[in-house]
Amino acid sequence: MNHFTLDIMQALVKKEDITEVFRLHLEAAVNTLLKTELTAFLDYEKYDRIGFNSGNSRNGAYSRTLHTEYGDLEVTIPRDRNGEFKQQTVAPYKRSNDTLESFVIHMFQKGVTMSEISDLLEKMYGHHYTPQTISNMTKAMSEQVEAFKSRTLDSRFVCVYLDATYIALKRDTVSKEAVYIAVGIREDGSKEVLTYTIAPTESAFVWKELLEDIKARGAEEILLFISDGLKGITDRIFEVFPDAQYQSCCVHLSRNIAHKVRVTDRLEICEDFKSVYRSENRELGGKALEDFVKKWKSAYPKVTKSLMENSYIFTFYSFPKSIWRSIYSTNLIESFNKQIKKYSKRKEQFPNEESLERFLVSQFDIYNQKFSTRCHLGFDQARAELAAMFKEN
Repeated sequence: MNHFTLDIMQALVKKEDITEVFRLHLEAAVNTLLKTELTAFLDYEKYDRIGFNSGNSRNGAYSRTLHTEYGDLEVTIPRDRNGEFKQQTVAPYKRSNDTLESFVIHMFQKGVTMSEISDLLEKMYGHHYTPQTISNMTKAMSEQVEAFKSRTLDSRFVCVYLDATYIALKRDTVSKEAVYIAVGIREDGSKEVLTYTIAPTESAFVWKELLEDIKARGAEEILLFISDGLKGITDRIFEVFPDAQYQSCCVHLSRNIAHKVRVTDRLEICEDFKSVYRSENRELGGKALEDFVKKWKSAYPKVTKSLMENSYIFTFYSFPKSIWRSIYSTNLIESFNKQIKKYSKRKEQFPNEESLERFLVSQFDIYNQKFSTRCHLGFDQARAELAAMFKEN
């Protein structure tokens, strides 16, 4: 039975706090490991005479305090005379064990509220952490937010999806505000959340500011923008990216049709519209739209008129066929927004804009890391054609 086990048993018998036993043994182990590291580096024991002729030797030590969940450890870090020794036991400039902080940030990213995190930590560690203390831990992400906003973007993207979702935010009062998000796909099929902004409502003017931010940070060539067709958004896109093309989300168009017709007609008319954007080519898609209008014009003239006047239904047909299903709708970004809302709903509301931004950027970073090396559906087959389109653009 070793000393550690004996000390634990004695503490239990005496009904003493075993946390102190852990702290003492951990402190001893860290200091022993630091001494062992220097011995291995110098390649001789402390009192070995060979050290006198080695060209380097021990040169005292300095103290550091390392904060852990078991309490503060007094650590003695040895030096060598030549200043070449770099210990690996305690990270340089690190003053704490970040296990707790990492746990808090992870819970925060999953949408757990500050009060819930505080209660959970109290149950785990037997120590009360106020919601404000937990909030202070997450403020370490503020630098991460600024880095995300100011980072340089790649110079070109095949397509950029634009969509806004609404999240409850407290200013003087609580109200749902629009979170504008742009997600881009590169030639190699990798995806990235490019930028975001927060505003009380969705407007084409705010979208223009967001697009100007994308361009200012390096995105010079974008072949295609896809959105749900907010009024005025195409004009703003072409003001910032005059050479880009635009695609109306066909799924949104189908939903709009469904809302404007009788319940008994919804299934049939939406199935007919699918043939417009699921045809084998642009010509057949155009023919399907003509047939759609002939069939439904008398019953729903406003529906058919709006479709005939929409210049951006067939844009996707001019791109490689393997990516059509990826670019004729905003499903990609909508599914991501649903995930964000899923986690944000657990919080009921965000106390301020800074808190909301920290939450959003944590989600964006997870997304970007996940998809930075994954090829989106169909893009691996379209690389040569897409490269040619950039040359022509």
